[in-house]
Amino acid sequence: MSEQPVDDKAHIRHELDLSDAKWIRAEPDGANLEDCVEYALVPHTDGVTYTAMRQASLPEGDVLVFTPSEWDAFVKGVRDGEFDLPG
Repeated sequence: MSEQPVDDKAHIRHELDLSDAKWIRAEPDGANLEDCVEYALVPHTDGVTYTAMRQASLPEGDVLVFTPSEWDAFVKGVRDGEFDLPG
């Protein structure tokens, strides 16, 4: 059996202060989608600025947290079409 994924940011997530986060809607220019994801850059006392991501329609719901290198890889994957639905 495969191992369960490890939450390698469990020790950071509860320390991030999202109360003043400036959430940015991730939608195409000129679009006003009913629902999309939002992201925010959140500095931490460890000197790293993490990227938090949530569903816009559920602002009190789960928040994913990415390190700078994880966020960079994710953005590159989006730009390369890695997550596009099959045509």
